[in-house]
Amino acid sequence: MPASQHEVAAFLAAQFPQTQCVVESIGPDCATVSHPVGPEQLRPGGTVSGPVLMAVADVALYVAILGRIGIVPLAVTTSLNINFLRKPSADARIVGECRLLKVGRSLVVGEVYLYSQGQSEPVAHAVGTYSIHLASI
Repeated sequence: MPASQHEVAAFLAAQFPQTQCVVESIGPDCATVSHPVGPEQLRPGGTVSGPVLMAVADVALYVAILGRIGIVPLAVTTSLNINFLRKPSADARIVGECRLLKVGRSLVVGEVYLYSQGQSEPVAHAVGTYSIHLASI
C-alpha cells in the first residue's frame, strides 16, 4: 500500500535522524527531496561534496520507493551510479527529483536528477537499484 508524504517523512525522522533531507513531495512513481547546503557540505574549492549529492540521490530514490510500495524497512540500495555534470551552488539547497523506471517484485530501478535550487540545469544525474524483500509487496 503506498505511503503518504507525511508517513514517509515521519519514518525517515524516526529511523534516520541523521539525515538532513526533507521530503518535498511524493507522486505516482516519483519523489522530490531537498538538502540544505552550508559550510559543512562544501569541499575545498567551494563546491558541494560528492557524498552529499550521493546521499540526496539515494534518499530521493528511497522516498519514491516507499511512496509506491509503502513503508518497507527492508528496501536497500544495491547500486547507485552518479554522473557529476556541473558545479553546484555553494549557497543553494540541493534538490533531488526521482522517477522510478521499473518496479519489479524484488528490484526497483530509478533515476534522480540533482539541481541547485533555483537552477534549471542539473548538477548531477544518478541511476540506482534497490532490492526489496519479497514479502514486502
